[in-house]
Amino acid sequence: MTSYPRPDGHSDRRTDHRAELRSDQLSGRRADAHADLGSDHREVLLREALHAELPAAERLRRELHADPRVSGKEAPTLRRVLDALPEGPVEHVAGTGALVRIGGPGPAVGVRGELDALPIVERTGVPWAADNGAMHACGHDVHLAAVVALARAVARVTAILETHESRPEAGYESVTAQQRPAPLMVVLQPREESHPSGAADIVRSGALARNDVCAMIGAHVQPVLDAGVTACTPGAVNASADEFRVTLRGVSGHAAYPHLARDPIVAMAQVITGAQHLVSRTADPMVPTVVTFGTVHAGTAPNAIPAEAVAHGTLRTLSQPARETLHAQFAQLVEDMARTYGCEADVRVHRGEPVLVNDAALAMRTGALLRQSGRSVSEELRSCGGDDFAQYGELMPSLMMFVGVDTRAGLHTPEFLPDDATVGEVAESLLAGYLAASPSPGVNGRGVRRHPQERVIP
Repeated sequence: MTSYPRPDGHSDRRTDHRAELRSDQLSGRRADAHADLGSDHREVLLREALHAELPAAERLRRELHADPRVSGKEAPTLRRVLDALPEGPVEHVAGTGALVRIGGPGPAVGVRGELDALPIVERTGVPWAADNGAMHACGHDVHLAAVVALARAVARVTAILETHESRPEAGYESVTAQQRPAPLMVVLQPREESHPSGAADIVRSGALARNDVCAMIGAHVQPVLDAGVTACTPGAVNASADEFRVTLRGVSGHAAYPHLARDPIVAMAQVITGAQHLVSRTADPMVPTVVTFGTVHAGTAPNAIPAEAVAHGTLRTLSQPARETLHAQFAQLVEDMARTYGCEADVRVHRGEPVLVNDAALAMRTGALLRQSGRSVSEELRSCGGDDFAQYGELMPSLMMFVGVDTRAGLHTPEFLPDDATVGEVAESLLAGYLAASPSPGVNGRGVRRHPQERVIP
């Protein structure tokens, strides 16, 4: 039984991957796997190795869940995950993040795990619930455990095939050196839930390019999908996510004499209403677009017109050209409404995450592998949610999958708690993405071709 080393003195030794994965210890599904996957013994071995890792990965998930750390304070989580990973070169990035290479030199496939939790008081009632005022209410504990399971499976299979080259195992005489697993780059990313974005910092650091990462794979639990379903959608799947601050300055006065004042509250009300018409009457109805005002603040007394009104909110769309148009039209709307009501306007838009665009070839190949392994696949899930995983897609072919969970609670709620089996479902999805992106003969040494990323829904 695999057990992950712990930093508290109760740790098991780092395991010998060659000793752990012998023919007589592999699961009884080998013959079926051969029938399904043909001659690619690498896939067979990886699936079997991943299955063997899942019990320990589920225990790791509970340990991480019980000790969550919020954005910027993920160092203890990072240490625990590094302890659980196979040995490999580690490069620390983005403050509390790290890259860990599993395998030798050459183009590597990146797989992301998010380190941070949310500042939410947990109300799940399980014995391993967090009690420190933070919570893995977005499934990052599941994602991390799944990434560890995949990394250990890749390390185990790499080790057995290295041994195999000198001492072939029965039934695997035809395995070639080209079938050795591709190098895997584990990307342990901080600050997915806050700004500044951990993904943006990793991209700006140049670490991915230095380490020859050729593609990036991610998977996120998603309660809007049924358990057992993985969404593997080509094209835009998450919106750009930008925040705005609107300040309207008028002239204060007595509530009984509005004609002597310039009311920024009335002007702001028209801005809020008008912004919704940008969505319904200006934006292309075939491109999802959202304008939401989250806070509005003005005044301190019921019988006084204030001098200023301030609003914050978000602008989102699933098209990069539409993003630029929306920004310009929103700023123009605010200025026009302010002028109409005798006020001055200040509009500031903070650019957040870009549109998350899944590489089409990578998504299609991954979906085929998932179906081949018996998993249900959807190609329809898109949302105006945002994820800084989109930063990686600006740099290389990338794929974000969504994995269904059996829970009525939504993401970012105190009751959100996917069951332990979700670790395996996320890990299997990541494995399919890793295999789809792995270097293949005749494809420029890489599993997917680089091509310009469309910023529109296909």
